[in-house]
Amino acid sequence: MVSTGLIRNTGFAVALGAVALTGCSKYIKRDEFDATIAELRATDQKLQSQLDALSAKHDALVTQLAGRTRVDTAAHFATNDATLSEQDKPLLDDFARVIRDSHSQAVITVEGFADPSGSAAHNRRLGLHRAQAVRDYLVGSGLGDAQVRAVSYGEDKNRQVHAGAVGEAGQANRRVSLVVDYAGPRSDAQPQQTASL
Repeated sequence: MVSTGLIRNTGFAVALGAVALTGCSKYIKRDEFDATIAELRATDQKLQSQLDALSAKHDALVTQLAGRTRVDTAAHFATNDATLSEQDKPLLDDFARVIRDSHSQAVITVEGFADPSGSAAHNRRLGLHRAQAVRDYLVGSGLGDAQVRAVSYGEDKNRQVHAGAVGEAGQANRRVSLVVDYAGPRSDAQPQQTASL
């Protein structure tokens, strides 16, 4: 004679097995997962090599932090001014071309900074005007309006290159940096060609 507890446990085990098998019908195969991860890593490496070339060509500092790529010294500004200089445009042109041609789904943040010569509120606004000037230039160079955003850190002490420096000594503090928040999948029109800087 079979006990009701055993029948109940067996029924429960069968039901649990059926639910488990049903839940496994939409899993990703290991080789597909590995291929996707390899593709994402290759895309990141390609973007990093392109940005390294940009760094060498334009004497910019390119760093990686928490999955984001930062291009420092993208543009510098005169005191209390947000006008983009002609000397900074070639780097921005190259950056826009690489993103447009190879990483069309990338998300870019343009970060604006100021030296501490004005009030904190004024410097925050000035940093935003600088970031917007560079953002507008990148959008005018073919990047999507929705993929480039502008933020300001003003005179944030943690982000000053030369703490407290103003005037000529503070030029490095009056800058804009470009941050690639998300590179997206590689989007070359012709895979055998690579975008070089």
